[in-house]
Amino acid sequence: MCGICGKLYFETERAVTYQELSHMARTMTHRGPDGEGVWVSGPVGLAHRRLAIIDLRDVAAQPMSNADGSVWITFNGEIYNFKTLRSDLEARGYHFRTDSDTEVIIHAYTEYGRACLEHLRGMFALAIWDARTQTLFLARDRVGKKPLFYYLGPDRFLFASEIKALLVDRSVPLQPLLPALDSFLALQYVPAPSTAFQGIYKLPAAHWLEVKNGRVTMGRYWQLRYTPKQRITEQDAIAELRWRLAEAVQVRLVSDVPLGAFLSGGIDSSAVVSYMAQAMATPVRTFVAGFEQSAFDERHFARMVAECYGTDHTELIVKAPVADILPRLIWHYDEPFGDASAVPSYAIAALTRQHVTVVLNGDGGDENFAGYDRYLAQRLTRYGDTIPRGAWRALAALTQRLPQTCQHRQPLRTLVKAADFLSQTPERRYSRWFGLFTPEERRNLYTDTLRAELGEHDPEALFVEAFKHSDATDWTDASLAADVALYLTDDLLVKMDRATMAHSLEGRSPFLDHSLMEFVASLPAHFKLAGRQKKYLLKAALRGVLPDAVLDRPKMGFSAPTAHWFRDELHDMTHDVLLSTTARQRGYFRPQAVAQLLQEHCSGQQDHAAGLWNLLVLELWHRTFLDADGAVRIERATHL
Repeated sequence: MCGICGKLYFETERAVTYQELSHMARTMTHRGPDGEGVWVSGPVGLAHRRLAIIDLRDVAAQPMSNADGSVWITFNGEIYNFKTLRSDLEARGYHFRTDSDTEVIIHAYTEYGRACLEHLRGMFALAIWDARTQTLFLARDRVGKKPLFYYLGPDRFLFASEIKALLVDRSVPLQPLLPALDSFLALQYVPAPSTAFQGIYKLPAAHWLEVKNGRVTMGRYWQLRYTPKQRITEQDAIAELRWRLAEAVQVRLVSDVPLGAFLSGGIDSSAVVSYMAQAMATPVRTFVAGFEQSAFDERHFARMVAECYGTDHTELIVKAPVADILPRLIWHYDEPFGDASAVPSYAIAALTRQHVTVVLNGDGGDENFAGYDRYLAQRLTRYGDTIPRGAWRALAALTQRLPQTCQHRQPLRTLVKAADFLSQTPERRYSRWFGLFTPEERRNLYTDTLRAELGEHDPEALFVEAFKHSDATDWTDASLAADVALYLTDDLLVKMDRATMAHSLEGRSPFLDHSLMEFVASLPAHFKLAGRQKKYLLKAALRGVLPDAVLDRPKMGFSAPTAHWFRDELHDMTHDVLLSTTARQRGYFRPQAVAQLLQEHCSGQQDHAAGLWNLLVLELWHRTFLDADGAVRIERATHL
């Protein structure tokens, strides 16, 4: 697990310097504290910050080349089937100098070209310079566990694991992309391929990109398919699922450094810990973050699993992130990121890194097996489609025309929201489950100037496209496909990558093994959502493996008590930041609309915690990355 970056000038006589690449790499020292490598050759250069996990010797450092130096790579991630691939490549005549997975990728690329990606099982973001064809080849893993950003300028191409590494190059503009900020306030993240910065893009998950002769081409090499469906009995499906889970965990235990697991007490992380305990000769090191507010605290469930499997268990209490965690989150996430569970994720990663270098987690269980309440709720709201959507729209419009004194009453507000919700198409309705500002709320929040700038920008249309591109024939599967494409990749995996890598900690996700995901996707939808039972097959497979109290508990979700924080520890800071002259002068939001959100929340009239968190994050992001006295401007000034 590492940080990678590189640069390619389109003018062949212009040379990339060691200093340029080293400066980019140093912004990501936290991703790779064990060493820095830089390789330059004329107009191209690659750099690498190393977090040594497998083959700790210097010979396995990167950038790495093949024997004749015609192919060079900088790579971030882990390839779990590298030993099998190595044996296949050795049979084809390739020779190896190291025991690393990096060298396996080099030879696989030499043998298969772009198709090498289809042979890789793991998480990765990689860049390969092929001197034979003068081509720069980039790729990202199937579900986007590892990040990769790029900038295409008139005379150069830059890439990096983090945006801040691109920003040290003063040719990269430091301007916000307003439609991306609109998407952020709708979804709490900036969806790929956009970023919050003009001219900087994410390479989408499961895509490759090539740069040759100043031209960029891109393609997709994998997509999760939900058809055709397997004809399989429930007992056979349970048996195969147990085997696949055990195997997905087993291959992720390969490490030359200590490893452990996040244990929230939920089904997914508990399942991972149970299979780790069965496979390891020593007690599993487990870690959990909790809160003083009992409604958000899962530590007692985590203790239950820890005691069941005799783990070496460590707990952490997370406090409000007033002066410590929040500014660091802004810096490490690079873009506005509104998922407040980043706070406990960041805190528990810091604690975990004091004990281990690799940590397994339960990410992906909900998106595979239909674990969220919205899957059930979305199914139930389909009954509302028996009433024409026009009737729901008319009801919403009628209630909104009532006097303001009536509209502020909670029952009427609830009715307006319900009518508006049911007036949407199922795809757009699904986008509303993420709990941030609706189109109407954003229009009320924005200034006339910002509304004019945004024009017809429509973040919710992403969900229409995601449902359209899925091959699922069942609504549950289609919802899962949309979450894999959007919420998982651009929210959950971003949260985990930045939180762990901020502390030089490698996270591994057995539930996101692509072969396991393909198997689950091929199962009938009623194996996932059976009546009102979420995660039906997974719970059946784990019955007797985990305590019934864990399997049968209501889903809590990994979240933070932001509603309390805004009324207490974050009260003064939030008012000072959001109502400041600096914030008002950006011209984004109507000051009275922001003040109303704060007043309603702090008085207890409404819960605006999610929206206020996103507004606070957005303003602090501007101050860090875009303002003249921000950290990024200062960093750029030191780069020649």
